[in-house]
Amino acid sequence: MSLPYRAAAGIMLLNRARQVFVGQRIDTALEAWQMPQGGIDPGEDALAAALRELEEETGVPPGKVELVAQAPDELLYDLPPELVGKVWKGRYRGQRQRWFLFRLTGTDADVNLATPHPEFRAWRWAAPDELDALIVPFKRQLYAQVLAAFAAHL
Repeated sequence: MSLPYRAAAGIMLLNRARQVFVGQRIDTALEAWQMPQGGIDPGEDALAAALRELEEETGVPPGKVELVAQAPDELLYDLPPELVGKVWKGRYRGQRQRWFLFRLTGTDADVNLATPHPEFRAWRWAAPDELDALIVPFKRQLYAQVLAAFAAHL
């Protein structure tokens, strides 16, 4: 029996220039950048989870963003073999994610990585076509699907 996928929410946050927020992971020595994402708690709505994760990871509160779009389907990714059994207490093989596109209605000053449980050491705005080069290889196909889902808004 193979491991299940972890239910999660992903957030593509755009600024007024249609650039995408990316954060550099604090828990790895790699130059690993990603968009905010995280698990959906039992009984939690995916949109509520996305807003919670956005604030937990970036400090941006729900009142400083507007929902632009939601990907029509869940998107999956598998962990590479060397990470299966090590992350998420070894319970999952990857994630099945609901993705949401938000626009920042506030300013860069609303981003504060010094959250109670920091996940990013640095952040920046990136052009959508830069994402492929910034992220870890095992998430590239997922990010291509996210970009395709939100292409009309980029």
